[in-house]
Amino acid sequence: MSDLDRGIMKFKGADKPVMVAASALMVFAGITILIVWALTSAYAI
Repeated sequence: MSDLDRGIMKFKGADKPVMVAASALMVFAGITILIVWALTSAYAI
């Protein structure tokens, strides 16, 4: 069992590079959306 299977993603195959890349993409997309929202609400854009 990989260490990645013991964290939040507790399912078989959570340590596959595709799953790691997909979850990283979701995190970075969420951060980007929050930054854009913050700049838009502050009238900087």
